[in-house]
Amino acid sequence: MADVQSTLSETNAKMNKAVDAAKEDFATVRTGRAHPSMFSKLIVDYYGTGTPLTQLASIQTPEARLALITPYDKGAIAAIEKSIRDSDLGVNPGSDGVVIRVTFPQLTEERRKEFIKVAKAKAEDARVALRGVRRSAKETLEKLEKDGKIGKDDLTRAEKELEKTTQDHVGKIDEMLKHKEAELLEV
Repeated sequence: MADVQSTLSETNAKMNKAVDAAKEDFATVRTGRAHPSMFSKLIVDYYGTGTPLTQLASIQTPEARLALITPYDKGAIAAIEKSIRDSDLGVNPGSDGVVIRVTFPQLTEERRKEFIKVAKAKAEDARVALRGVRRSAKETLEKLEKDGKIGKDDLTRAEKELEKTTQDHVGKIDEMLKHKEAELLEV
């Protein structure tokens, strides 16, 4: 029975990681407000090496629609600006040679709908990841039963528990999506 428990607890841990990854992905979807986490996935071509923006600069949001990015190396300003301009944030950064200012325009209804589509796609990607983890765990459990290490009743019980765990995690992702949609529709 220990094999079943270890399989289920390992599955739960993997599903928690998938939910955490989805949470990070949702943070990068732009809402009406500026937030430092919006820049967390941006990669800057820093002297030929792809480097996360968060390692090259400090990011502050003094106002709801303004982000100030202060590079640690002033030579990286042009590369950081290019990375922001090429991203899917839909903003145009401006620099004074010391600080990069990113002003976020008010979201139009059309842009809001686009961002909701992006959020829904990220949620679906997370659900697919959860289903992959579930499939892998189910195969492991079926193999345990086939090898005679557990009985049919144990397999049925473990599959029910696996299904409940999966539904709980899908529910968390759906809840995050609902929250993100509400945030995007807020004017």
